[in-house]
Amino acid sequence: MKRVSTIFLQIVIFLLGLGVFAFLLWEPQLEGRNVNATQFEIYFKDPFLAYIYLAFVPFFVGLYQGFKLLGYARRDEIFFPHSVRALRIIKYCALITAAFIFGAEIYIFIFIRGTDDVAGGVMMGAFIILMCAIIGTAAAVFERILQNGVALKSENDLTI
Repeated sequence: MKRVSTIFLQIVIFLLGLGVFAFLLWEPQLEGRNVNATQFEIYFKDPFLAYIYLAFVPFFVGLYQGFKLLGYARRDEIFFPHSVRALRIIKYCALITAAFIFGAEIYIFIFIRGTDDVAGGVMMGAFIILMCAIIGTAAAVFERILQNGVALKSENDLTI
C-alpha cells in the first residue's frame, strides 16, 4: 500500500478509538438515572458499566492490532507471520467483543425488561454484535489468504 494511505488509515483508527473511548466516558452521565448521581456513583457503583468497560478492552486491542497491521503494510511486511498473527488476534477480539455484548443483551432482557424501555439498547447491542461478526469473518478470510501467501512466500524462498 502507499505510505500516505496507510498513515491516513492509521489516523482514522486512532481517531475512532479516541472517539469510542470518549463516548464510553461521557455517555453514562447522560443517562436519566444518573441525573442526581455523583461521579463516584456513576462510575464505581454500576456493575453493568464496569462490565461494558471490560467488554471494550478486546475492542481496543483489536484496534491496536489493526493499527499494527497497517504499519506492516506500510513497510511491505504484510506476507510475514506477524501479520497473520495480528489478523488472528483481530478475529478473536471481534468474537470476544460480540460475546460480551451478547452477555449484556441477556442481562438487559433478564433484569431490565419490564421496568424500562429496552428497545434502543437492544438494537444498539444487536448492531454491535453484527459489526463484530462481520469484522471477525473478514479477519478470518484475510487471515486464511495471508496464511496461504506466507506459505507460498516461504516455499519460494526455500527454492531460490
